[in-house]
Amino acid sequence: MNYTSILSNFNITELNEMQKATIEAISGPNDVILISPTGSGKTLGFLLPTLQFLKTEVSGVQVLILVPTRELAIQIEKVFKQMSTSHKINCCYGGHSVRIEENNLIEPPTVLVGTPGRIAHHLRHGSFSPDITHTLILDEFDKSLEFGFKEEMEYIVKSCKQLKKRILTSATALSEIPKFVGLNDCITINYTTDHQQLKSSLVLKSVKVEGDDKVEALMHLLGKIGNRPTIVFCNHRETVSRISDQLKSYNVDHAYYHGGLEQIDREKALIKLRNGSVNFLITTDLASRGLDIPEIEVIIHYHLPPTEEIMIHRNGRTARMNATGTAYFLLDHDDYLPRFLNETPENEILPKKFSQPRKSGWTTLYIAAGKKDKISKMDVVGMLIQKGQLLKEDLGKIEILDHSAYVAVKSNKIMQTLQFVQGEKIKNRKVKMEIAT
Repeated sequence: MNYTSILSNFNITELNEMQKATIEAISGPNDVILISPTGSGKTLGFLLPTLQFLKTEVSGVQVLILVPTRELAIQIEKVFKQMSTSHKINCCYGGHSVRIEENNLIEPPTVLVGTPGRIAHHLRHGSFSPDITHTLILDEFDKSLEFGFKEEMEYIVKSCKQLKKRILTSATALSEIPKFVGLNDCITINYTTDHQQLKSSLVLKSVKVEGDDKVEALMHLLGKIGNRPTIVFCNHRETVSRISDQLKSYNVDHAYYHGGLEQIDREKALIKLRNGSVNFLITTDLASRGLDIPEIEVIIHYHLPPTEEIMIHRNGRTARMNATGTAYFLLDHDDYLPRFLNETPENEILPKKFSQPRKSGWTTLYIAAGKKDKISKMDVVGMLIQKGQLLKEDLGKIEILDHSAYVAVKSNKIMQTLQFVQGEKIKNRKVKMEIAT
């Protein structure tokens, strides 16, 4: 199968070695386990070969993809849509309207992606039939088990009685595969040991906290890093909030992300990071995998990772593919470097004073209309150029959600633009527009 036209939608000219090996394995008769680092292109690796199994003349869910988080479900849906095939995909997850999902499933998609809990709910309520589902993909399978989805996944697998192929993916090696998965004649593709270039491109550094205030030490480190895209990993939500409060007091633009936030607030945090409105994301390990995040240059372990697997996933957010990156371990007086580290990090000396990181130059504009209102990127661009008196170079990344849209606008133009577009219409309807908070 020729994927050239599909790859052009992603501005990709050639698949990487892992993707080629995955396509070859999935195209054969065997079940497949794919182990490959975060950011290596697993999603395209398993989506592309499944296209050959899809039949346009058949109505119903042919491919079912289970993922541990709503963010990963949304990401896979986005990638599949960007492939621009004739097949429909739908996305189901907790925090999303059940009624909207039920309405979408009245005309079932060819591909259905979702979290185990929500997919199991729809199966139990007969929202869709698994009778023709021939391919099951368990993406980040180990994470789904870790999140306690074993019972739901077992129910889903047993409900799909016509399965011909099972595909499991993970960023780390799987110690054991539960029997309920039903793997048969399985091929394992392990690229975690073959990516030496990926490993060597990550620089490890340790920072000893002088004094009693670890948050203050973090501020000094962020000041030294400047405005390079950075993720700070914490083990507790409360710490995320405390660091965010400190950053606010220092007037440092940032976003924060954890499981206690509403879904829309989590989405906004990632949107701001993707479009460059903020360069610092303070988060729990919820953001360590399965998210659509751009190239991150710096990882900071504010709290030490409790296991090697968690460290691998955190560090996997940077130095992805051929990029380089730095991972800092912030060590308090009682902290010691993890025993599972294979190399000794370089010592980093913090500056004595805090240096204010330079502002990003972009601000996110919120528009209270989205896909369900038939709003497109071209509608948004046209309105902001014609009515907002912006130039094309004043606009950055645009993301359209179901009921809202977010646009990166040059910060020095945002207030003037808001004045110009107040009361203006998109698609003949007045739409609220304001700076995204």
